[in-house]
Amino acid sequence: MSEVLLERRFLTLQEAADELGVHYMTAYRYVRLGLMDADKIGGTWKVSPDAVAAFRAGSVRSPVAAGERAPWSERLESRLVAGDARGAWGVIEAAMAAGKELDQVYLEILTPAMVSIGERWSTGELDIDVDVDIDIAIEHRASAIVMRIIGRIGHRFARRGRARGTVITAAPVGENHTLPLAMLSDLLRLEGWEVSNLGADLPAKSLGLFVTDTPDVVAVGISVSTEDCLAQLAESCAAVRAVAPKLLVVAGGRVIRDDDHARSLGADGAATSGQQMSLLIEEHLATLQK
Repeated sequence: MSEVLLERRFLTLQEAADELGVHYMTAYRYVRLGLMDADKIGGTWKVSPDAVAAFRAGSVRSPVAAGERAPWSERLESRLVAGDARGAWGVIEAAMAAGKELDQVYLEILTPAMVSIGERWSTGELDIDVDVDIDIAIEHRASAIVMRIIGRIGHRFARRGRARGTVITAAPVGENHTLPLAMLSDLLRLEGWEVSNLGADLPAKSLGLFVTDTPDVVAVGISVSTEDCLAQLAESCAAVRAVAPKLLVVAGGRVIRDDDHARSLGADGAATSGQQMSLLIEEHLATLQK
């Protein structure tokens, strides 16, 4: 699309600020915190008239009135799609300053934002800039930014004192999503467990060997995000059972429907959060002590 058409379709950030009656830096802050949608085109921020109108009208991306719940996940999603790493971190900082706890950052902000981006990509609804169809590279870029965010706050999940035991987390062969594992591992650390995160695409045999070589292991968490990897998850469960029949095995991920589904694959149950898995571990250990 020609530069003339671009100018007709988009406003500069200064023009958007003028439209809103605010200072340029105020409009810049709106963009960096995900409050107003904008895209970087040719190295400069461009704002569509629709984005300005939505902001002024009080859409989900605009500031919320007193007493309303701030749409942190939507703000973060906006910055992730734009590839704005600094703005994405600004959203997380603002959310924590507003009182969001660490587990809420993961479960209520990071996870919904990434799930929405994945769904929008799969349905072809994601597009940026001008007449450019999004491919999976945009989702990958968003994932990379989120991994940087996790790297910046991950150390805060460690609890002082003696660990309650070691939990092993992994994803089976063919499963390449590392974000769920990274967040689960941090959430388990927040619950007081030592965690060995073995990452994605791990052969079942290697998981079994690692279990035998890990002292104080109390549970294994296996994550899958696609149905194509369910058979491999079952193999991983079997590999753990072969070397540690009484060890708790928990399945997680968006394709694990419920406890019955998890058990049909060889796990003891399903968990959708670190807190839920921690409760399963506690119940399992209590049962073993009887």
